[in-house]
Amino acid sequence: MERLTISLDEGLAAEFDRLCARRGYRSRSEALRDLIRAELERARQQEDTTGFCVANLSYVYNHHQRDLAERLTDLQHRHHDLVVATQHVHLDHDHCLESMILQGAMQAVRAFADTLSAERGVRHGLLNLIAVERVAADHRHGRHSSHGDEGHRHWTPKS
Repeated sequence: MERLTISLDEGLAAEFDRLCARRGYRSRSEALRDLIRAELERARQQEDTTGFCVANLSYVYNHHQRDLAERLTDLQHRHHDLVVATQHVHLDHDHCLESMILQGAMQAVRAFADTLSAERGVRHGLLNLIAVERVAADHRHGRHSSHGDEGHRHWTPKS
């Protein structure tokens, strides 16, 4: 294992220690390793334009906004190849939260999320991507599979 030494001002170090305590880290090193891994994965996803992903897009919108619900539904239908499922929650008399599961080419998923989030009246859009590798569609499970005789697609998270 390689050792790194960093210097932080007192305020930042104190705030970091509070974060470590809230999240239950036993040491600063454990927390820093997780933060570095998360940032490396975020950077990798930003640079990856050819890979595949599974994703969750969550957003809040005002359902009274003129034609917005219809525009969002139409957008989902036009990208049915990416949209796996959508959960709709009524927050109050005016606002709804939708959480959408997506899968497909990373570039297409990002473009869809950007387009939907840019719709007038959509607030708090957040996309969480998980890079995956596509396993061959002809993968078989064996004789007693509940999937029948047809091959199907699997997504395996990248590490």
